[in-house]
Formats: sequence, structure tokens, C-alpha cells
Amino acid sequence: MKTLTPGADDFSRDWYIVDATDLALGRLASQVASRLRGKHKPIFTPHMDTGDFVVVINAEKVKLTGRKWEQKKYYRHSGYPGGIKEITADKLRDKAPDRLIRSAVKGMLPKNRLGRKLLKKLKVYAGPEHPHQAQQPQPLTLEG
Repeated sequence: MKTLTPGADDFSRDWYIVDATDLALGRLASQVASRLRGKHKPIFTPHMDTGDFVVVINAEKVKLTGRKWEQKKYYRHSGYPGGIKEITADKLRDKAPDRLIRSAVKGMLPKNRLGRKLLKKLKVYAGPEHPHQAQQPQPLTLEG
């Protein structure tokens, strides 16, 4: 018996739309990462991109539990000595709400070329409008 390795024509990529209103960030991110990876498909292969495209709208309305809005910090570095910058989740939501979801999903994907390729299939928008109507995304209801 031989192992089936799917080719590019053996599977199709669907488009899904997720409304992040009142969904917990981590629970949303884990289900979106699984959908991007393709783990819901019977043809899932760990070393291949078999996942779907996911459009997340209303990123500014995602929720965090406890005191995470004030205590959770996001870091970035300029590359220069002493160039570390930090921002709280509350300020990041006001400045760039899509980065909250993007960084949460990025942490749940593989840390290699495949993970970077998968992250390109995630589209995050702060409000309810998005430019992907032509792809006819199907609504995806997540528990959380």
C-alpha cells in the first residue's frame, strides 16, 4: 500500500469569512490557524499547504479576558541597540487592530517557510468591509 501525496490539482482552496465580534482572541486564532493549515480536510499533509483562505472582519471588536488589555504587551525591535519597543494590547487595538489577530495566528503556525506562506492566506480587516466579495467567501461560525 502506498501513501497518497496530494498534488496541486487534488484539492481546492475555499474562502471563509469570520466575524470576530465578541470572540476570544486565542480561541479565534487557534481555529483560524487550523483552517489555514488545512487540518479540517481529509487530504491534510503536514509538509504541504492544503488549507483555505480566511478573511477576518471586525478585528477591533475581538475580546480579551481578564486584565489582558492592560497587561499583555507586544514587542518589536528596530535592530539598533536599545531599540526595543513595547505596546499594550489596548493601545495596539486603537492603533492597528489587525495586528492583534495576525500575531496570535502567526504564533500558532509553523515557524518556517510553510508558516510564512500560510500567513499570506489570512486577510484581517478592522471593520466590516473587505475587498474579497468576488471570491464569494462562505461564513464560518466559530465557537468562543
